Amino acid sequence: MIDFYYDFGSPNAYLVHKVLPDIAARHGAELAYRPVLLGGVFKATNNQSPITAFAGVKGKNAYQALELKRFVERHGLAYRMNPHFPVNTLIMMRGAIFAEGQPWETTYREAMFDAMWRDGEKMDDPATLMGVLAAAGLPADEIADGVQQDIVKQGLIAATEAAVARGVFGAPTMFLGDEMFFGKDALGDLDWRLSTR
Repeated sequence: MIDFYYDFGSPNAYLVHKVLPDIAARHGAELAYRPVLLGGVFKATNNQSPITAFAGVKGKNAYQALELKRFVERHGLAYRMNPHFPVNTLIMMRGAIFAEGQPWETTYREAMFDAMWRDGEKMDDPATLMGVLAAAGLPADEIADGVQQDIVKQGLIAATEAAVARGVFGAPTMFLGDEMFFGKDALGDLDWRLSTR
């Protein structure tokens, strides 16, 4: 079982989301998506986004942009930096909690990731979010009501706290059993580890 901790606001989580399912399938491994609120993870672990963390390091963010571009090219992915970044993903991530176990869970996840990192939508705008949901054939009104439920709000808080308790300090983070793999650059190591099992 591979546990994949993600937030729709992370471009690297999007990239892992596009590549990880094929890795899991190749090894016959089950893949479980674990939504978290990245801002909550950062606050609990005294972490911050790479753009902020490395703002004062000459050349670091430019290199990370190059590395991201190379990854996209290598895997043939559709990607563009969201022009509205950073986007508040609270409602989207509550939606991911609400979607768990629903027949449209995968459709919801795909729609949110693609809207953020393929289409560049301003996903913290309620009208935009509703439009994306409707265009994907999702039950937009049901989701809009669902994300306001206390059980869903508390579910996201609990999921985030559980992730931090497990050692998650950012996204994307993957676990194979108890072994952690952080970031898109860890996919090669995860692929290798799966081949040794």
